[in-house]
Amino acid sequence: MTTTENPTRNGVDVATLFATVDAVKAAPQIAQFQFRASNDWVSGTHSRSVIQGFYGAGQEDTSRPEPFEYDADHPAVLVGSNQGPTPVEFLLHAIAACLTAGLANIAAARGITLRRVSSTVEGDIDLLGILGLSDRVRNGYRQIRVHFDVEGDASPEELAALVERSPRPLRRLRRARQRHRRPDRRRHPGHRGRRACGPALGTGDRRGHRHVRADLAPS
Repeated sequence: MTTTENPTRNGVDVATLFATVDAVKAAPQIAQFQFRASNDWVSGTHSRSVIQGFYGAGQEDTSRPEPFEYDADHPAVLVGSNQGPTPVEFLLHAIAACLTAGLANIAAARGITLRRVSSTVEGDIDLLGILGLSDRVRNGYRQIRVHFDVEGDASPEELAALVERSPRPLRRLRRARQRHRRPDRRRHPGHRGRRACGPALGTGDRRGHRHVRADLAPS
């Protein structure tokens, strides 16, 4: 009897990953996706979002049997009641999750087994912009920083390349934001300066595999 080993790495079905890439190359129209979230106000700054169906690969996707629900709110210092993370914190979560998913897929495609991937995302906001108290301060994040710790069975350079490869969409977003940014050269007391989207490496052998640290400044 012949058995076929499931070609998974890092929890990623590599054969399906490559088949998906080939399918999109052959039929670019199926690359168009539309994701949706509906939101209802609860009270004050507290609201609840529901996510379930989406459109992709040329059809409505109904594979999720139950919706995902997420509560968002402000902390007390921002006139909220702490019923959930703030919307801007959800954005940091989305960035971290997106980069991590991309890194895992890229590592699997390159034959690299990951042992650990952790990240920290920080974002700086000046309330003068949100509260409309200054037309020189943008309404939203002024800077976002991402720090990755990655361990796997590859060289430090190969692990750093995974981190370097994953944030390309964020770089394009940064360039677009820079084109539309108003001049504002003020720096807050804790400002550490802008870093390029390149890896800052600290490496070492741990449990027989390599470890790399990389810092990104995607915006």
